Parts: sequence; structure tokens; C-alpha cells
Amino acid sequence: MTKRLLGCCARMPPPARIPAPCTPPVSPLTPPPEPPAGHSLLAGKTVLVTAAAGAGIGFATAWRCAQEGAKVAISDIHERRLNEAANRLAEVMGEPPLAVLCNVTVEPEVQTMIDATVERYGQLDVLVNNAGLGGETSILEMTDEQWLTVLDVTLNGTFRCTRAALRHMTARGSGVIVNNASVIGWRAQAGQAHYSAAKAGVMALTRAAAMDVAGSGVRVNAVAPSIAIHEHLAKVSTPEFLEQLASREAFGRAAAPWEVATVIAFLASDYSTYMTGEVVSVSSQHP
Repeated sequence: MTKRLLGCCARMPPPARIPAPCTPPVSPLTPPPEPPAGHSLLAGKTVLVTAAAGAGIGFATAWRCAQEGAKVAISDIHERRLNEAANRLAEVMGEPPLAVLCNVTVEPEVQTMIDATVERYGQLDVLVNNAGLGGETSILEMTDEQWLTVLDVTLNGTFRCTRAALRHMTARGSGVIVNNASVIGWRAQAGQAHYSAAKAGVMALTRAAAMDVAGSGVRVNAVAPSIAIHEHLAKVSTPEFLEQLASREAFGRAAAPWEVATVIAFLASDYSTYMTGEVVSVSSQHP
């Protein structure tokens, strides 16, 4: 059952199979590999993933972290999808995770989400900031509302969640935050001025926040995926557009969401203890 504490952003229905939410269209020469088995990288840790109710990177990350032995909490703004995601995660966790309705643009809801996780599990070891919002509009036609909405969810929401989590983590003297940025924060793409600015901001926020809390034993890193095709993206984008994006990658295909999730799990784990303030490109090449 969802714990209704207030009303993080995700959008897609849950996957039907283990952690790969869907199979993207790819070149027959470069099929995606099979997901690796878990290796207990996060055993004993509590992980909170925002925007985890769907078929994208958020749910794939929650599933991967559970496979790696973590106690997982998830949040989203979509109650039905959040319940479905929690039920699927119970398959690997043995019981439903904490599932909190939360809008990352509302500060009290963000704080309640953090507090609920600590109350349920006793601590918060890892926060994965996955909530984000995009769109495709030329800057010539972009309204103030379109600009501000994307910035508020994607950048300001990451800031709010990061601030709330860091206050808990620095008091404990340990913790990890992994932000979901995008190669669009580096690469130019028409119609993406608001999303590009927001993701570039997430990258800068990651670097600056890491320096603020390094002395407290807390790490802050980010991943920057290129294109990870999932069910929602396939529904709102044309096959031609997705094929164009995928064709730019070295493997001739988009990533599966679980391929991004495995890198997030690595950054969340003790295998990356000397990494902080880094933005890791999960793509065929750094731009």
C-alpha cells in the first residue's frame, strides 16, 4: 500500500521483467546484453529513489538497488503507478518498499519524504535524484511557464531533495547522493533549451554540493545518460526521432534503462568511495 504523506515525478508504467523495463528498438548487429546478476553491492544500505514509478531509469534503479541487497524506498506523483511499482519491487525485496507520494516542487512534501524514509528504515544511506521533466519547444516559442516548469522540477527539485537529504547525511557523517543529469547538459540539441539548462545546472549543483559536504564524509555524484528508450518515451516520440538519436551512439542503439541503473548502483556503493563531484557519462562517448 502506498503511504500517502502528501501529494517525485515519474511517468511510465512498470516493467514486465527484471530490471529492464522494456526492449528498445536496436540494430540487429548491436543487441543489448543481458542484465548482470546482483552482487550485494548495497547490502545493508537504505536507498531512496525519486520518480521511480514507471518503466524508465527510476524504476530500473530501484530494482537494481534491491537486487544489490538494499532496502529501497520510492516516491512519485502518480499514485497508481507508485502502487504498481511497489508491488513489483516486493518480488525481489520480499515485501513492498516504502512508497511515498511526493511532488519535488513542494518543499514540505520533500521533507516529509526524507523523514518518512528515516522513520521507516532508521537511516538514509543513498538518495537517487531521478525526478525530471523535459519537453521539445523552440526557444522562439517557449513561454515563461514552460521554462520555469522544467527548471522547477528538474533543477530546483534536485536541489530541494539534495538539501533535505544532506542535512540528515552530514549529521550522520556518511551518505551518498546520485543525481540523474543528461548528456544534453553538454551537447546542443534543438528544442531543448529549458531541459539543457536544467541538466547543466544539475551537473554544476553536483560538483558544488560535493565540495560543501566532502568534509562530512558524504559523496555527491551524477550520471549523464544519452538516450535510454522506455515505454513512455516510445509513446511520446516518433520512431524516426528515436532512431536518429540512437544512430549517433557507437553501438547503434539506445541504452536500456537498466544499463544506466547499474552505473547508478556502482556510484551508490562502496566501490566508488574516492569519487565525488563527478558526472559520469553513460553513453558511447563523452561529448
